[in-house]
Amino acid sequence: MTSIITGDIINSKKSTPEHWLEALKAVLNSFGSTPKTWETYRGDSFQLEVQPKEALHACMLIKATIKQFNNIDVRLAIGIGEKTYQSKNITESNGSAFVNSGECFENLKKTTLAIKSPFQPLDTSLNLMLELAQLTINNWSNTSALLVKTTLENPDLNQNQLAATLKKTQGNISQGLKRAGFDEISKLLHYYKTQIQTLC
Repeated sequence: MTSIITGDIINSKKSTPEHWLEALKAVLNSFGSTPKTWETYRGDSFQLEVQPKEALHACMLIKATIKQFNNIDVRLAIGIGEKTYQSKNITESNGSAFVNSGECFENLKKTTLAIKSPFQPLDTSLNLMLELAQLTINNWSNTSALLVKTTLENPDLNQNQLAATLKKTQGNISQGLKRAGFDEISKLLHYYKTQIQTLC
């Protein structure tokens, strides 16, 4: 089993790509190399393959990366399933993971993050949780997004170390993480990972 994340930048025309494209590519690159593991296409769309247990973490990291920039956001669809055809380009590979990701992406209307897997009951509960999470994550400020991104990328750092990295006080970090709903996001990531690991 694998997971395919299909995404695109919302309001990409309101922001010049040189602002956000390098940051997006850097975060995608942390999961593997292009074009086998990830690829950008049509200017503002991309696909990424990660292990199913890592998919939601990857989405939160991408979301936090993009939300650092003004006027733009990102739509993300996680598809879990099989990969039956491996091309040297991820966008040409195939299988139920790709189909699920594509269908999930097409159905993103009012929501910017959803999942489609072979496990229907899990999808129902996770998609409800993701909708609730978006009440917070869709409203991250640039500062909150940078803080969440740095925290997700450095899980071993405590608040004092994060403060030193971001040249802020520990109090700023504590308040910032609270505002960004980081504790709740962490619980959601943990729940997702444990559920997926029992199924995949």
